[in-house]
This record gives sequence, C-alpha cells and structure tokens, in this order.
Amino acid sequence: MLATACGSNEPAKSAAPVAGSGDVAFLKLAQAILNDHYARHPSQATDLGIHTFDDRLEDFSAGAFAAELQSQKDLRAQVAATDAATLTLDNALDREQLLRALDAQVLYIGTIRMWRKDPDAYSSGITDAAFTIMKRNFAPAATRLKALIAREKAMPAVLQEAHRNLTEAVPIYTQIAIEQIDGNVSFFKNDVPAAFTDVADAALLAEFRQTNAAVIAALNDYKTFLVKEVSPRATTAFAYGADTFSQALAATEMVDLPIGRLLEIAESDRQRNETEIQAVARQIDPKRTADMVLQAIEKDHPAAGKLLETTQATLDSIRAFIIDHHIMTIPPSEPAQVVETPPFMRSTTSASMDTPGPFETAQVHAFYNMTLPDPRATAAEQADFMRQWYYPSISNVSVHEVYPGHFVQFLYAKYFPTDVRKVFGANTNIEGWAHYCEQMMLDEGFHAGEPSFRLAQLQDALLRDVRFIVGIKLHTQGMTVEEATKLFETEGHQPHPVAVSEAKRGTADALFGYYTLGKLMILKLRDDYKAKMGAAYTLQGFHDTLMKLGPLPLPLVRRALLGEEGSLL
Repeated sequence: MLATACGSNEPAKSAAPVAGSGDVAFLKLAQAILNDHYARHPSQATDLGIHTFDDRLEDFSAGAFAAELQSQKDLRAQVAATDAATLTLDNALDREQLLRALDAQVLYIGTIRMWRKDPDAYSSGITDAAFTIMKRNFAPAATRLKALIAREKAMPAVLQEAHRNLTEAVPIYTQIAIEQIDGNVSFFKNDVPAAFTDVADAALLAEFRQTNAAVIAALNDYKTFLVKEVSPRATTAFAYGADTFSQALAATEMVDLPIGRLLEIAESDRQRNETEIQAVARQIDPKRTADMVLQAIEKDHPAAGKLLETTQATLDSIRAFIIDHHIMTIPPSEPAQVVETPPFMRSTTSASMDTPGPFETAQVHAFYNMTLPDPRATAAEQADFMRQWYYPSISNVSVHEVYPGHFVQFLYAKYFPTDVRKVFGANTNIEGWAHYCEQMMLDEGFHAGEPSFRLAQLQDALLRDVRFIVGIKLHTQGMTVEEATKLFETEGHQPHPVAVSEAKRGTADALFGYYTLGKLMILKLRDDYKAKMGAAYTLQGFHDTLMKLGPLPLPLVRRALLGEEGSLL
C-alpha cells in the first residue's frame, strides 16, 4: 500500500533510489555473466588465469552459437533492468560496460556471424586453444598435458562443425585460413611436443601422441576441404555495411559519430601527420621526400636472426626513461620476454603483447611477440620484410607493446577495481593508450635530437590513420583489398609485405581505426583533466589515474575523471 502525505489525499512520491542500495544484486548478476563467459569460452578463461575449464574446448556447433546468442540477450535485459541510480560509481560504470559487451556479443554472433564466414576461426581457434595451455607453466607439465589431451580429443569434431557451419564463407578469409594452416600443422607437429619434453609419464605421452596425431590429420583434411570445397564456393562479401559498422562501434567503444564525421577525423589526422613526417624528413635530408628518407633508414636493421635479441636489449632503456622522467608508475615485475610470433598469427600480425591473465596466480612470463620473415620466402622477400624492423621502428613498437604500453597495462590489470574490467575492455582505451604512448614519449623528450625516431613514430601514426580510413571504406564504401593495400603503401608509407598484411586484417577487423580514435580521445581527455586539476595536475598523476580505472570505454573514463562524458574529440 502506498503511504499518503499528512493532510493530503494524494499519494506521496516514491523515495529516490539510494546510491549503493542495489550493489549486492548487481554484483551477483555481474558474476553470473562472467561465469557464463568463462564456461562458453574456456580458452579465454585459461588465458585470463582461470583454470577451472582447462580441460574443455569451445563448442563450435550451430546450436551452441544459438544458445549463446539467446543467453546474451537475456543477460543484457537483466543488466538493463538494474537501476543505475542505486549503484556506486564503480558499479554504475560496470553496468554500462556490461551492456556494451553484451550488445557486442549479440551483434557478432547474430549479425556479423564470423562463425559462418571465417574458416580460420576454426583452424586457428583450436591452435590457440592448445597454445594457451602450453605457452606458460601455470601448472606442472603433466597437469597441463592432461588438459591439452582433453582439448585435443575434441578438436577434430570442431573442424567437422566447420563443414556444417561455413555456409557464408568469405574468399579473403578462406585464403588467409589456407595460408596459415601449414603453420598450424607445424605448430602441432613441432612446437606442442617440444613444450612437454619434461613429462615422464609414458602412458600420458603415448595418449598425447595419439590425440596430437589425430589433430594433425584433421588439420590436413581441413586444408583439403578448404581448397577443394570451400574456396570454389566462397562468395560472401566481407563488408559489414554502414549500419552494422556503426552498431559495432557504438557497442564496443561507445562512439556513435556518423561515418562521414569519422572519415573527416581520420583524414584530418592523416594530413597533419603527413605534413609533419615530410618536415622531419627534411631535417634528415633537405633534398629527399619522407619515402626516400625512410627507404634509406629502413636498410639499417638487425639481421632476422638477431631481431629478438636486439629488441630485448632496447627495453631497459625505455623503462629507465619512464622512471627518470616521471612518466608513470610501473609496478614491480619481471621483464617481458621477446619471442617469435606464433605461426597461426603470422599472416596478419607484425607484433603483439601476450601477457598472463589478471587472475593468474602462478609466476609466469609475459611474451612480446615479433614476426620474423617466412623462411620459405626468397632472400629478396625476406629482406623486404625486414625493412619494417629498422632500429627506430623497433623502439617505437616496443613503446607501444611493452613500456609504457600494453605490458604496463597488464601490470595494472591485477589491481583493476572490478572483475568486469579484468575481462571486458574497449580497444579505444587499450590500443588507444599504447598508440598515444608512442607520441607522448617523444613529446616528453625520449630520443630528443634524433629525428629518425620521430620519423618512425609518424610512420606508425600514418599506418594507424590509414587503418582508420581503410576500415571504414572497406566495410561501408566498397573499397577493395587491392585499393587498401595501395593506400597503406602510399599514404601509410608501409613496405609492400606490411601493406598486404594490413589490408587482409582490415577485412575482418573492421574497427581497427580504434588506435587513432583512441589516441585522439585520450589527448582530449588529458587536456580536459589538466584544466580541471589546475596546479595539481601532473602527467604521471594523469597516467596513473587513467591506468587504475581499467579499460573502460573512454566516455565512461571521462565520466569517472570529469563527472561527465562531454565532447570526446
């Protein structure tokens, strides 16, 4: 019964929700969403450091995708029904993050449907499931081998599900899968057995040899299937279309700018960086263009066999600069280990950071992956490939991947305020931060007086600008892969092998403009935060505060730091 106000026949207004009063129910719901995610994505759970599902493999059946789609819709409705006014700020921010994460899952499963379009999702998917078990010693080798055997037993069936599911195969995705599958086979044939040489249990090893051989055979059969059956009938276009592109950007990044405005932002930044790279090139040689100067500088790179060693040696100097110049606080840690990119990632990845998950309790290493030239390539092709790894470029990529980029993000991840932020994150925050660091470090004096380092930073900035442009045009304006490749070579100033790889990536990673978009949003956030803090502002304080919040979409970061989302750019 509604209470009435004294002296009035009208019912009293309901009391306003009390902030914090709904937290218990919300936290229970949030944990249920995370548990559902771990169970449906056991390889991701392993990577996050949750080992409850190490002996399970993802269910790639059409029925499983349909069930997950419905589950995400149901969970999304429950989150939406939670009253944000009854939550503390941290939980209110997580509520928004969960809504976006669930929207993204619904969109990717139900509309984008990579599980029907991308053959590599199956072959590289099972390879990654093995890799997460073998790459780190989070448990004794025999324990991890038992989990791997359990996963391997299910892998041939995954590839059989692909036979049924790939009804909308995309030609370029099929090509990438065929290109990478020999690397997948080599991985199971050579790398996986080498990771378990310390296991002494003869019966366990015998069982592993049997399951591993079955996976290798299934992958070889899968390649035949792709070449003879899928490739001839692969006709589906890769493009998202404008509506789906905009929905994906809104779901993953909370950015709802019109596509035309996004292109204006990308082109404006490209022009600004192009003007600067030409000016920096003239500092090095007044008579040459940026491309001519880059061609000369790119010849100075380590031998392919020395790339990993050379890169490892650069990390200490970068870390020292950050500490000496009060760029940000770096939590204590073991250094990242520079290793070669796994074979199933080579076709579309030049460098990446592979860090232990935020829930991992074992003492394990972080890996900084770098892609070496394909040993099957000609000497000339390998030499062309190594142009991307000239010395200032190695430094710039290391800033992005390690200090103060992704590796430092990982070091903070264990201390993020909520588990939601340890699992879900926005790429404009994650990749935007790492890309922002490239420019910020030089602005703060790193390699001051050495214009070749600024040239490398600008080359990578232009690469990201072209990603922004290409992602939009490939998926909303009919750009071809060949046109995208050419744009990476000309306006992105990239060697041909890199341009090819980047154009391929853009067909599947439609939103890979999040590097530039995120960097620009962080620069605007920094300016606004500085204005708010006044004399109390420090660069280190801004960076530490941003990092501690976790990888929320940047509009939510603005809400946390400034009290409002305001203008993103």
